[in-house]
Amino acid sequence: MTVNMTKGQAISLQKSDGGTLTAVRMGLGWQAAPRRGLFGSRTREIDLDASAVLFADKQPVDVVFFRHLTSDDGSVKHTGDNLVGGAGSGGDDEAILVDLPRVPVHIDQIVFTVNSFTGQTFQEVQNAFCRIVDETNGQELARYTLDGGGQYTAQIMAKVHRSGNAWKMTAIGTPANGRTFQDLMPAILPHL
Repeated sequence: MTVNMTKGQAISLQKSDGGTLTAVRMGLGWQAAPRRGLFGSRTREIDLDASAVLFADKQPVDVVFFRHLTSDDGSVKHTGDNLVGGAGSGGDDEAILVDLPRVPVHIDQIVFTVNSFTGQTFQEVQNAFCRIVDETNGQELARYTLDGGGQYTAQIMAKVHRSGNAWKMTAIGTPANGRTFQDLMPAILPHL
């Protein structure tokens, strides 16, 4: 059963049978919004990028994004860059896989961001979402719909963080501006 998350909501990342999740996928999907023009509606390609910033005690120690597809320890992997978004099928256009037991013990938070590398604002994006999936069985655990329509080029989507011996996910959904994860660091820090 999927939990439709609201901004700031936290959920535990445990299986429905009470077991611990071992592998999760943070999926990102989107479409370009049609624009009205002189000759009718048309869409423009939108290049959104998913990134995962790994933190230890509020300090960034690694990042996974389209130019660094695997974390240094191998626990977090990006599946590859999608330059145009979805065709309306509702699937993931980009995904980041997290092997939770392999995440080094000093990493206490992984923050997921999305940014428009080509600089279009979210006014030009529709049907954008992030979701977390139990990668062992494909079950969607949580979905967070990214509010579109803003004059911003990025969002701090969500974070996965340690809570004792378990992991939790918190939907953040904070708009920001920037073309890369480096540009978003000042917007990420208040959510750690």
